[in-house]
Amino acid sequence: MALALTVLSIFGLVVSFLYDWKSGVLFLVFVCSLLSYIFKKMNDLSVSTDNYISDLSYRMHRGEQETLLEMPVGVLMISETGVIEWVNPYLTPYFGDQDLLGKTVEEVNEELSDILENNWDNPDYATVKWEDHYFTMLIQKEYRTIYMMDITKYYQIEKDYNDEKIAVGQVFLDNYDEITQSMTDQEISNLNNYVTNELTIWAQKFGFFIKQVDEDHYIMMAYSKVLKDIEDDKFSILDEIRESTSKQNYPVTLSIGIAYGEDNLNDLSEQAQSDLDLALGRGGDQVVVKAKDHEARFYGGKTNPMEKRTRVRARMISQALQELFKEADTIFVQGHSQPDMDSIGACLGIHRLAKMNNKHCYVVIPDGTFHSDVQRLIDKTKEDETLASDIITPEEALQLADDNSLLIMVDHSKPSMSVSEDLYNRLESKVMIIDHHRRGEEFPENPVLVYIEPYASSTCELITEMFEYQSQDAEPVSKLEATAMLTGIFVDTKQFTLRTGTRTFDAASYLRSAGADSEEMQQFMRENPDAYMARMHLISMAKVVEGHENMMYVAGEEDKVYDPVTAAQAADSMLNMSGVEASYVISHRPDDLIGISARSNGEVNVQRVMEELGGGGHLSSGATQISDKTIEEVEHMLLDSINEVKSEEAPEESEDN
Repeated sequence: MALALTVLSIFGLVVSFLYDWKSGVLFLVFVCSLLSYIFKKMNDLSVSTDNYISDLSYRMHRGEQETLLEMPVGVLMISETGVIEWVNPYLTPYFGDQDLLGKTVEEVNEELSDILENNWDNPDYATVKWEDHYFTMLIQKEYRTIYMMDITKYYQIEKDYNDEKIAVGQVFLDNYDEITQSMTDQEISNLNNYVTNELTIWAQKFGFFIKQVDEDHYIMMAYSKVLKDIEDDKFSILDEIRESTSKQNYPVTLSIGIAYGEDNLNDLSEQAQSDLDLALGRGGDQVVVKAKDHEARFYGGKTNPMEKRTRVRARMISQALQELFKEADTIFVQGHSQPDMDSIGACLGIHRLAKMNNKHCYVVIPDGTFHSDVQRLIDKTKEDETLASDIITPEEALQLADDNSLLIMVDHSKPSMSVSEDLYNRLESKVMIIDHHRRGEEFPENPVLVYIEPYASSTCELITEMFEYQSQDAEPVSKLEATAMLTGIFVDTKQFTLRTGTRTFDAASYLRSAGADSEEMQQFMRENPDAYMARMHLISMAKVVEGHENMMYVAGEEDKVYDPVTAAQAADSMLNMSGVEASYVISHRPDDLIGISARSNGEVNVQRVMEELGGGGHLSSGATQISDKTIEEVEHMLLDSINEVKSEEAPEESEDN
């Protein structure tokens, strides 16, 4: 603007002098005065602007300083070597009366030093506990500056809110009907009074509500905080009632399912029922605590489950299976991956049941080689033209399956363990389960029929009982099928020495009368030299679990693969050593996973150890498979799991003593 006025003034001055020099002089004086005034005003404006900016900068800088000093956020600046360079007044009281500047964080407070070390590479906000306070912490790594806001007050509000959430539980007396059948009315009344009284005392001790809704059924409601206290007590009520009633020769066990974490009571009730079903499916005498979409926590289950199934139930399951056969066009049966004799024998048993009901059944077995006993059985089935034509691969099964097909899963209930998980996904709305293992968290969402009996010796035993309820005109069990199923029972019971009841011998007797050949059984079970030498080699590497003289384990080589059956047999053989109550074998499997086979004589619950590692099984036998780990890493995981389970059981054992 000033430049434009100057140019115009010069132009006007030149014109004025051209016409009249006097006018030019007057115009010159006017122009000089005007320009002088304009430049003075512009200078004043510039000075005023500079002063404003300077004042604003000072106020902003001062505000930043005051903010760092007065805001309710702690600020800690440290050097590259961890020396404290500056702390704002907000954070100073948390260090007490210490002199901070010039000292390292570790010298001043080791707890804070560990917190910073653990979170140094975290670019996000983190909630940490320090000096009995909770903080939201942010680390600006590039500036070596730490911001900490005390949120203890809000954390406590959130904690109180969560502590006061409702947990709903279902309590069930597992074997009430079986026990009371042989009791007098007076004894039944005494038993009811005792159990109700013990549960009431238990509820009063921890401060929750419990109500009897049936002779063998109670409901309970508790705050989440109370539930935590009950969990810390490891649900000792299970042992108290079981041991006290056992002394009266009427051993009663409890199963409890508890749900929490939801605001909707209907959802909690449904989840609690689901948890109770899971506890019962695992054999009872235990507790399942679970929130929706969270992992379940298990308590109890330390004892072998008592026989609770009846022939009435076996008949009902058999009849229900016949109805499912009628509704299905095609039937598929599959066992678990890396099949054993019980799995293959059970598949052949279902194949026979389908034929007895005039239905076509396919046995799904993958291509590949198996352990010697299973391979001999499969080779033997190929000699039977009719049976051989019904044994198909998973790929063939997927092509044959349609919406009206039925899939029967035997000797397992985890879809991920199936011979073909793709086939399960294709027929997940038409799935039946027959198994003798304790149920785990992974389970088909809506099976059409479930027959899980952890009290049975084997799946072959369960299926054998169904033959008695088929039409007498149906073609009977063949010699090969009977031999295969009896071999499955024989192997799973360790030659009738483990988990063997009267029903086991009844099933074995039926199969023997149906033509089961004991000589052929021995042929199936013979080990080939390589498998025998591999088993002996594994046993030769056995070591005692440190701190647990009654347990031994084997960690196989990193560069050697062992058949899962060989590993399991090695674990079985180690139990024959004097003083050994539990054994574990870690080895590489043919499917590129690392497997652990666990066995016990019933004194040690290996199922709980395996569940800690993502597996499962029975109290006396279990297994798991682990991926993306080395043998050494899995060895450490196993030992940690053993110590953790034993530490959980230690308080219960000390109370018993």
